[in-house]
Amino acid sequence: MIHVYTGNGKGKTTAALGLAVRASGAGLKVYFAQFIKGKCYSELTALKKFKNIKIEQFGRGRFIKNKPLSKDVELAERGLKKVETIISGKEYDLVILDEVNVAIKIGILKSAEVLGIIKKTPKSIEIVLTGRGALKEIIKEADLVSEIREVKHYYNNGTKARIGIEC
Repeated sequence: MIHVYTGNGKGKTTAALGLAVRASGAGLKVYFAQFIKGKCYSELTALKKFKNIKIEQFGRGRFIKNKPLSKDVELAERGLKKVETIISGKEYDLVILDEVNVAIKIGILKSAEVLGIIKKTPKSIEIVLTGRGALKEIIKEADLVSEIREVKHYYNNGTKARIGIEC
């Protein structure tokens, strides 16, 4: 099954993390690839406590505001190659591509490559794609799509990211 968690609201990565923990609790092996991200977030510390969850980051750890650098493209492509290897190895039951939709949207990954991997994913592997702005082509391939919509957010009142809640 293919899941997509998209939309402008907070909670897409959190939803994917919740699924990873649930899968781990059921004895499934989870591979969690974070695109764009490269800093130590609290979820990394938590997930290290689970023996059957592996998490890797493929980003420089900074928000890409303008045109992405060649290093951003290189890291994202390295991550996608790793995901392809993980999927073809059939060692993991759940594979999560965190922020992959954003990576496509800003041009550091090609949608055709991501779609190719999705289409080649064996039915025995559950795959999750997160991030704002999921393309129609990706939504069409998905079996489950959740759009997380912002109704109200305290960031708009000046609240900064808090450890354990946003980072």
